[in-house]
Amino acid sequence: MSQNQQSSSGFTHEKVETNNFLMIVLIVLVIAVGGLVEIVPLFFQKSTTEPVKGVEPYAALPLMGRDIYIREGCYNCHSQMIRPFRAETLRYGHYSVAGEFVYDHPFQWGSKRTGPDLHRVGGKYSDEWHRIHLVNPRNVVPESNMPGYPWLEKNQINPADVAPRMKALRTVGVPYTDEQIAAAADEVKGKTEMEALIAYLQGMGRALK
Repeated sequence: MSQNQQSSSGFTHEKVETNNFLMIVLIVLVIAVGGLVEIVPLFFQKSTTEPVKGVEPYAALPLMGRDIYIREGCYNCHSQMIRPFRAETLRYGHYSVAGEFVYDHPFQWGSKRTGPDLHRVGGKYSDEWHRIHLVNPRNVVPESNMPGYPWLEKNQINPADVAPRMKALRTVGVPYTDEQIAAAADEVKGKTEMEALIAYLQGMGRALK
């Protein structure tokens, strides 16, 4: 390489390193291209866009339970993602796959586990066990540091809240029918937040074992 070529190359490299604006633009460009290469193909893969067999849109009661789960911050301590490692699958069951969450907006995978993963909790305990656990966790798990949620037994679901949620989810691809939306209010009438949350928990991870 000639001396002029070295000087030209050095000048270009130096220009990038000493120009903050240019450096920021190039960094953003590289990250954007890398992100697109990683993300865009996922929109065209059946494994990430189609539900696994047995996964259906949430019925009215568990749908409201999911909102309560998010509202109360349950996802802060309980992951819904089982990683594909031996220790994970031995403890929690089959690892999580994207097709189980196509109707979740947003999904609740999480990463931190102060408490155990809940992805495969559906059907593991009775409704009564969940009720006792939510009112006072130490009645069934003495070493638990989870707070109780006794107010969920008193708070009732507002039937008028369900249809707007279903309509909003339908706009992002969840295939709710007009009939399902029309019947939603009657399905949750007289139900408590406790019942809704338990219905959500009991449905977790049951499609794929």
